Amino acid sequence: MNAETGIQVRCRSWTEALDDAPLLCRRAVDAACRIAAGDADGRTVEIGIALADDAETARLNGRYRGIERPTDVLSFASGEPVGGPGRAEEPPAMLGDIVIAFETSARDAARAGKRLDHHLQHLVVHGLLHLLGYDHETERDASCMETMEVEILKRLGIADPYGDAVAAAR
Repeated sequence: MNAETGIQVRCRSWTEALDDAPLLCRRAVDAACRIAAGDADGRTVEIGIALADDAETARLNGRYRGIERPTDVLSFASGEPVGGPGRAEEPPAMLGDIVIAFETSARDAARAGKRLDHHLQHLVVHGLLHLLGYDHETERDASCMETMEVEILKRLGIADPYGDAVAAAR
């Protein structure tokens, strides 16, 4: 699967902390599409990414999930069906949008002793997998999604963000 990724930097803190934040997002999307859908899948999809702040994710989280607080990443699937392989003549299907909050993400990365650039890429991968239908509501689903995340991040040169928890489940 190929992705056309539109990125909006809505919070300048992202580019102040990571001047290559949009490029990091695109790399994460490309790796996730190759692994999650396979290199042979010729579909093209559109993905929107908003690099936002806590205030924006708090508003969205409250409005769409009934949770009145910020969160690190939100995914909004478009619900559009994605055409089959080899349908390049059709316009790209909008897969959905991912919104990532700077303050929560930076705080979580610092607490976990992770690099912010690696954490951003992990959140993009996590959000994209949600758009592709992966979830973590059950232990089995969480293990499957986390295993996929670890595989994608490995391709990006990023260490397993879950440490021994995922490795033990495999």
